Amino acid sequence: MHEQEWLAERFEEHRPYLRAVAYRMLGSLSEADDAIQDTWLRLSRTDTSEVENLRAWLTTVLGRVCLNMLRSRKVRREEPLDVHVPEPIVSRHDEIDPEHETLLADSVGLALFVVLETLAPPERLAFVLHDMFGVSFDEIGRIAGRSPVAARQLASRARRRVQGKAFTPDPDLVRQREVVNAFLAAARDADYEALLAVLDPDVVLRADRGSLAPATSRVIRGAREVVEQALTFSRFAELARPALVNGAAGFVVFDREGRPFSVIGFSVTGGKIVEIDILADPVRLRRLDLTALLH
Repeated sequence: MHEQEWLAERFEEHRPYLRAVAYRMLGSLSEADDAIQDTWLRLSRTDTSEVENLRAWLTTVLGRVCLNMLRSRKVRREEPLDVHVPEPIVSRHDEIDPEHETLLADSVGLALFVVLETLAPPERLAFVLHDMFGVSFDEIGRIAGRSPVAARQLASRARRRVQGKAFTPDPDLVRQREVVNAFLAAARDADYEALLAVLDPDVVLRADRGSLAPATSRVIRGAREVVEQALTFSRFAELARPALVNGAAGFVVFDREGRPFSVIGFSVTGGKIVEIDILADPVRLRRLDLTALLH
């Protein structure tokens, strides 16, 4: 076998792992695939005769690629960070696509990605690689250009922020679906009290409409304020289809031509909705493969 073919085969063996790392680092499957392609190009141009651990080598290269992408994103992003909803993984409401199972292991819900978006790039790198993938602080330090002690401090700082903000969702998907369906039914009927009944008093709603309409992107806090927003949604509720959004109960709203209008993810804790994340950015919606929901 030609050396390049052998290298390509080894790379493909590691692709699921690399995609999981890149998605959690970047919160976008399309950007994750770009980072993986960049990693492959660097591998294909490298003399690997002295590479003893290919997975570790690939993790180092991919980590640096993702770190540079996160830093570049911080510089160019114009919208406030707190209204940026990451690119979700959407599956049919009754099953997770096998291709997505590795990406969604360890309950990597959309709410966690929203918290990860608030971390500085080196913090996100350290937290994702160490806490999610068990990469040593020695390796993380080499990737980030920090000492192992500094890498440990980055992860610790990130962990405190994640634990302080991220909710633990109810594990029962059937119960999640009941709560989300109750929300949808109440929105369809414009039933104010029924909406209040399924919302946590401190519920947070994030609506990300993208760079084409940044003025309409917003964060709304509190049950009564979220109910007012939900009532304006009632005319679209008939067009909503159930889906799994990062493995949790949610739905996708299509227009009458079958084009996606928004993806809505929910975090349900203690039988109440504590977070609602709406991606209505037409540019990023076009990147999502939602055809399975139309059949």
